[in-house]
Amino acid sequence: MTTTPVTSNPNVLPTIGTSGGTSNGTANSSALNFTSNFNTFLTLLTTQLQNQDPLSPMDTNAFTQQLVSFSEVEQQINTNSNLQQLIQLQTAGETIAATPLVGQNIEYSGSTAPLTNGQASFVYSLPSAAANTSLVVTDANGNIVYSTTGDTTAGSHSFVWNGTTNSGQHMPSGAYSLSVIASDSTSNPITASIDSIGTVSSVGVSNGQATFSVGGIAVPMSELVAVNPSNSTTTAN
Repeated sequence: MTTTPVTSNPNVLPTIGTSGGTSNGTANSSALNFTSNFNTFLTLLTTQLQNQDPLSPMDTNAFTQQLVSFSEVEQQINTNSNLQQLIQLQTAGETIAATPLVGQNIEYSGSTAPLTNGQASFVYSLPSAAANTSLVVTDANGNIVYSTTGDTTAGSHSFVWNGTTNSGQHMPSGAYSLSVIASDSTSNPITASIDSIGTVSSVGVSNGQATFSVGGIAVPMSELVAVNPSNSTTTAN
């Protein structure tokens, strides 16, 4: 009886692609794809061995390379899975450790602060003295609700907005952002750094990161600057 090889060249082991198992971003999906490909590989390998020409057996180098390749991919997937578990445990530990900060005022890196009880607090820093500084507060839709002049000296400055627009309207509680527009005596722009201040209402995990909830704003714990910052602020009237 004549048997037909699985491939046109009985000396070359069929190659099963493994890129799909490692490019989807999750260890579980990669492991499933790898298992499927590996089972297919074993099926083809067995069929190839059964149908190879006894006078011209399979290339042992190709056979070994395929097995080594699949073994390396399997080890990499297991490593990635273990790393993900370690990251999850670290994130959970950070969340638990930050629980005592609930109810505390924190300063965090970012220009968006909550307006609560008629107060939104910011800290901006100028790297050098400015000739002109303007402070602009915008709502969640990017609409300008308040503007005033700011400090022109180099260094850190506090600013508290009382929630009232330039026309005297009281804005509702929510998230508001501060922009600092500064320039030197030759009209060259000066880039200011901005921090915000708020009270932590809860801690949790968002998008895989340990976060503070500050007035409904999710603040990654990596952006924490200080706890209980100074209350020496200048309130905008």
